[in-house]
Amino acid sequence: MVNRLKVIAPAVMAVAIALPAGAAQAEPTPVTSPTTTCDATRTTPVYHGKVPTPKSVLGFDLGEREVTTAESDTLLTAIDRASDRVTSGTLATSAEGRALKYAIVGTPRNIRNLRAIEASIKLLRDPLTPAPAAKALARNTPAILWVAGNVHGGEESGTDAALKTLYDLAGRDDCAAGRILDNAVVVILPTQNPDGREADTRRNAYAFDMNRDWFARTQPETDGKIELMRKYPPQLFIDAHEMGGTEYFFPPNADPIYHDIAEPTVDWINNTYGAAMIGEFTRRGIPFFNRDVYDMFYMGYGDTVPTTGFNAAGMTFEKGNASPIAARTFEQWLTQWVSLSAAAARKTEILTTWHGMYADALKQGLEGRLEPNQVYNPGNEVITQVPDRKVRHYFLRADDPAKKAETDLVVRRLQRMDVQVYKLARPLTVKDFKAYGRPEARTTLPRGTYWIPLAQGQKHWIQGMLNEDTYTPFPYFYDVTAWSLPLLGNVSGGSSGQVLLPAATPVRPVDAPSARLTTPRRVGVLQMASAAQNASESSGWLRHRLDRDWKLPYKVLVPADVAAGKLSDVDVLLVPDGPANAAASALGEAGRTALKDWVGRGGRYVGWSGGAQLAALAGISGVTLAEPASDVPGSLLRTTVAEGPLSEGVGSSVMQFYAYDLVMRAADPAHVVASYPAADSPDWFLSGFALGAGELGGTAAVVDEPVGSGHAVLFAAEPNFRAFTDGTAKIVANAITADLPATRARALVPAPDASRAAAAIPDRESPIRLTVPAADGDKVRTALNGFGATWAEQAATGGAVRFTVANPGGLGLHEHPWAGRLPGALRTAGVSPLAVVLPQ
Repeated sequence: MVNRLKVIAPAVMAVAIALPAGAAQAEPTPVTSPTTTCDATRTTPVYHGKVPTPKSVLGFDLGEREVTTAESDTLLTAIDRASDRVTSGTLATSAEGRALKYAIVGTPRNIRNLRAIEASIKLLRDPLTPAPAAKALARNTPAILWVAGNVHGGEESGTDAALKTLYDLAGRDDCAAGRILDNAVVVILPTQNPDGREADTRRNAYAFDMNRDWFARTQPETDGKIELMRKYPPQLFIDAHEMGGTEYFFPPNADPIYHDIAEPTVDWINNTYGAAMIGEFTRRGIPFFNRDVYDMFYMGYGDTVPTTGFNAAGMTFEKGNASPIAARTFEQWLTQWVSLSAAAARKTEILTTWHGMYADALKQGLEGRLEPNQVYNPGNEVITQVPDRKVRHYFLRADDPAKKAETDLVVRRLQRMDVQVYKLARPLTVKDFKAYGRPEARTTLPRGTYWIPLAQGQKHWIQGMLNEDTYTPFPYFYDVTAWSLPLLGNVSGGSSGQVLLPAATPVRPVDAPSARLTTPRRVGVLQMASAAQNASESSGWLRHRLDRDWKLPYKVLVPADVAAGKLSDVDVLLVPDGPANAAASALGEAGRTALKDWVGRGGRYVGWSGGAQLAALAGISGVTLAEPASDVPGSLLRTTVAEGPLSEGVGSSVMQFYAYDLVMRAADPAHVVASYPAADSPDWFLSGFALGAGELGGTAAVVDEPVGSGHAVLFAAEPNFRAFTDGTAKIVANAITADLPATRARALVPAPDASRAAAAIPDRESPIRLTVPAADGDKVRTALNGFGATWAEQAATGGAVRFTVANPGGLGLHEHPWAGRLPGALRTAGVSPLAVVLPQ
């Protein structure tokens, strides 16, 4: 392959970067016993006085109160101006126009030589750099260590602590600070979500949880951050959060951990940084915990993406937000300072190992070897093992013009994480080609097919992004379990384990595809209760899609507007997820009647999840909806798509994201646009974790129901999840723009059975879900009673029992008073859960 692709190993003649002893910074901390050695936290800080103190700039000390975004920017800029150890910049602008400011701090020499450091780090990241050259580079190149805070806007203390770390690194001249500066350059991003910080909301202005956006990069704040990470690839990435309570969480992490993560990174996280923090917090008597709650599975977190995409030690830190800001700031600073110090002390070893992970990834790719599943915490057992089938190549078909935009987006996302992508110059026959969700078959791939060999340094990231399944190792879920880019985009492709040397050419960088929609129809968006998490997220994802991708004008309505007759200037009403019973009550009899009349006169109602339920409650639709008995915490299932206006550019199948959504059945089978095949059908395919998902077989995923002179297009589940399920989003686009068959006007016939069934489904916001063997039921009831919980029970697949635990207000795990302690309580009680789903 090397010769065929003319890949030439770089002649590595690295320019040694001398690292003179520098200075750093920290902040005075209480000590119980002075030490004569240069200890990271017990060394007395010595400030040189050339950098303005936070109080002199802001009028108060860090930790007295939370800084605003503007104050954070002001302090960062003041430190930059005063110190030759610092350079700063703006990596992105938020939706509301706020700058994301960052600072890089190091010795003056390293700051002047950042371009040379970039070049050396690039060589260390190259798997073809010879090992002796890599060792020389590791000795003479500083590590790149990142500190980032406030990705969730209401979790403020990471910002304040990061500013303190910046001040200490710029202003201290003692040995503890000098050791960090002598061995590293530190990239500090105080706030990753300035709009959310100003609004005191977890999410950004489009209601995106940006700690779920890392691989898709739909938001400019995320995209700009990762572009800067490509420029300065980290060996350590700290992501500082807050949670409920007063304790502190730092790794080791909970299971599950994604299988194709380089093992040395997990060792760093657990045995270098985790051990150092355990020692420091134990010495100080600060309450902490680990190995519970926070996993490293979903490839959208601020720990999994740095770890899998950059071979960094990506770590989530969580400080209890019930503590005062002074304690929160100090403990966040302490974990940052201890981790930076531990990295600096082992800089050469870390950089040498870092290069070795890229070289080993290339070797694994050549061998077609995927990393196996394992669990890392005592008492856990692997439930799904990675198949032993070899995988050496992925392929993406590019011969369907209707899917060019989706295919280009997949390729662009790969390239922008430094994956090498090629195009076949001639047709290629692959004996063991395994199309996604299909058995192996001899296949001839046409010229122009994209080829992504795993034999490259980014092998782990390729497997993370192009996998057919995530092979969930342990049944605990803090987030979704499927995210394969081709499946999300409805892009045809597959894999092979053969040794292949195809004639191929490198693909030039792919531009962002345009998805602009044009339609003469006037579009409205019905916003349900905005305080509900599912309503704000689903409508925010939709607004993002309309504003940024489709560039389609729309007006936002609330239920009171419908009752007031404001549908008169709307042709298509988009109704995303939300609490349907509450929305139906808000509409009132007048609003429900106005909605039915509008559809009957030719309006087009396009609703999903709660929006579909609202259609049944309002008597617009005859679909029946029921709560699922299965456990599917967030997976992708193939649906069969009927030919018609809504399938234009979609094809005969599409993967639907599904997470405990309602099971929908059409009043008339002729109305079904997309349906789940029978579980014993060869078309059945599921990527991710599921128990009992076969109950979906034969049910409807999408219906197009004629209603008088109008239409109700309903999706049982979210078709625009996090604005990255591009395959099903295309059906939404078609529902807006397509000319649907005209129907003969008829009187609207209410569907009382459907309405009653929909009304029987309660509004639930981010409930906690537990599925356990029936024999463990009493243990679970005892544990839940101990927390003062209320819950509903139902029979689940295989004689199990599911507990759906109420979560008033839809509290996320970060703010829930006890959800984070539930896994430990279940373990103590001897419960062996089949599935545990905690609120996000």
